[in-house]
Amino acid sequence: MVDINKLKEMANQLRIDTVESVYLAKSGHIGGALSAAEFITVLYFYKMRLNPEDPNWPDRDRFILSKGHSAPVLYAALARRGFFSIDELKRLRQVDSHLQGAPNPKTPGVDMSAGPLGQGLSAAVGMALAAKTSKKDYKVYCMMGDGEIQEGQIWEAAMTAAKYKLNNLIGILDHNKVQMSGTNDELMPMGDVSEKFRSFGWKIYKIDGHSIEEIIKTLDEITSDDSLEQPAMIISETVKGKGVSFMEGKAAWHGAVPSEEQYNQAMEELKGGKI
Repeated sequence: MVDINKLKEMANQLRIDTVESVYLAKSGHIGGALSAAEFITVLYFYKMRLNPEDPNWPDRDRFILSKGHSAPVLYAALARRGFFSIDELKRLRQVDSHLQGAPNPKTPGVDMSAGPLGQGLSAAVGMALAAKTSKKDYKVYCMMGDGEIQEGQIWEAAMTAAKYKLNNLIGILDHNKVQMSGTNDELMPMGDVSEKFRSFGWKIYKIDGHSIEEIIKTLDEITSDDSLEQPAMIISETVKGKGVSFMEGKAAWHGAVPSEEQYNQAMEELKGGKI
């Protein structure tokens, strides 16, 4: 039976790891990593079929962090899951480290290079189609950010996924409504993204992306639905910078590094469980 409290504790730990690694590196993206912590936690510590001792196991589930700048939270999950030493998180973005600014397959557990936005869903479509043609039952999960779904390639991939009825493909939009330079509505209003993906042939689920319970319920519903004949898109409503009061909802924390005083405050809030 799943232990919800342990998953909540792990999500908080991933936030601590994220802030610490970016602070030590003096470089990185915190805001969008913190908004994804619960979803990454559920995927890596509950849902996905993985083997840290064999990262390239052919029957593993695949995960693509298309919004690759949020890599610190993915690295934290991989380390805590046992793919590599937790100590390596302290070497984020160092020249001789495999933990670079965006994910790449040199890191155990990473399935695709990311960084250039808008490309992850296309790769996920290819992986899901490969599973279908080779009669494999693994699932493909792809997490996207708000800013990148403004790119045309996302919608080309969305059409392709629907055409091939890729019911083994689960998209996740980390819908924190803030991108690099401001809010989505200020920069490029997207309207009702649920209706957009629905019109492209996807089944839509809209949830509180900070609720472990809702994430588990939704993923279990999708993966157990034998009648599903289309890709699924989860609109995960989140808050950029979630868990650190002065970062929440702020575009400034897309790529900023906390000062020593800010770092200490963030650690105090996270270790005090004030989420």
